[in-house]
Parts: sequence; C-alpha cells; structure tokens
Amino acid sequence: MAYVLGFFSADGYITVNKRGGQFWCIQITDKKLLEQIKKVIKSEHKISARPRSRNESALYRLQIGSIEMCDDLRKLGFSERKTKSLAVPNVPDKYFSDFARGYFDGDGSVWIGFVHKERITKLLAIRAIFTSCSKGFLEILKSKLEKNKITNGVLRKGKGNYYRLTYSIHGSLKLYDFMYNHNIKDLGDLYLNRKKKIFEKFKNAAVAQR
Repeated sequence: MAYVLGFFSADGYITVNKRGGQFWCIQITDKKLLEQIKKVIKSEHKISARPRSRNESALYRLQIGSIEMCDDLRKLGFSERKTKSLAVPNVPDKYFSDFARGYFDGDGSVWIGFVHKERITKLLAIRAIFTSCSKGFLEILKSKLEKNKITNGVLRKGKGNYYRLTYSIHGSLKLYDFMYNHNIKDLGDLYLNRKKKIFEKFKNAAVAQR
C-alpha cells in the first residue's frame, strides 16, 4: 500500500462532484501497472480508457468513490488542490522504499548518457530525478532519503513552476538499491519496468567498462 500511496502522491487526485460524491482517482498511460494497483487495493472498479491523439498514448483511469477513503487521504495530507501543498505522509521506515518507488514511478525520471564529451575519455553517467511543484515535499523526501544514506541530492527550481531533486551517479545507484532491493521481499509487479531497466542498463555498462 505504501507504493500505491507514493504513486497517488504523484499521479492521483481527489474530486468531489456536484452531488457531493467523493472520488479518488489515478490516471496514467500504463494499463498493466494500474491493473496491479487495482489488485493490491482489492478493487472491483473498472478501469476506463480515454483515447488521445495519434501521437499520444491512451490514458487509463481507476476511479473509486468512497468518502471514507477520501477523508483518510486528507488526514494524510492530501487535498483536492494538492499540487503545491503536497505533504509526505508518515510512512513507517520499513515501507518508505516502497513509497519512494511509487512516487518515482509517477513523477520521477532516470537518464543515462555520456558527459564531459570534450575530454579524451568520456564519462558514462546516470541521473535520477524526482519532480514536484511542491518544494516542501521534495525537501522532506530528500531528508528522509538522507536518513537511508542516499546523500548529495541537489534540489533546484526548474524552468517552469516546479522543482527537481537530482541525484548523480553515486546517489542514483544508492537510490536503485533502496527502491528495488532494500528490505523488499517481493516487488510483485509494483514498479515501472522501463525505469528499472534504465538503472540496470547503466549498472551493466559500468561493469563492462571496468
């Protein structure tokens, strides 16, 4: 459930209709992951699809009507306008790696490529980035990750109305171990494989260069 909460922090929202009905929703392009989230929360609600333009992937949405669940989310710091006031919920330490992985899958990115191209020997590098419109959220996330020995994260304002928490090679590898290996007995399918594979591509390439 910590993973689902992390993912909701990134790609979820609460909505209230004109009749007072309350819903919490997750809307993403990865149907397989949404099906796994549905399975974890033991939901029988249907996943709806919304086609988009030819160059964009379809959006899939899981919407659950529950005043009780919406109130629980509010108590954890989420609101209808959570974009800038997003809070890091009080997740027990043993589940925080799942929460971080969930948020990373929603609003994180990982990049590998060569830096220092002007030098004789180029350096293969990796960067892992968390993005949020809430600076306070990333500050707390950074602090909690530091407690787990994931250090040297750099928090900066982006070009738009958002902030980025960036980790370079050492921090990214520590983050990988934390999110995918740290005290986790079974990941199941609660992760985006395309992001996990980028970390592993770098690790394999780094070993091959030795």
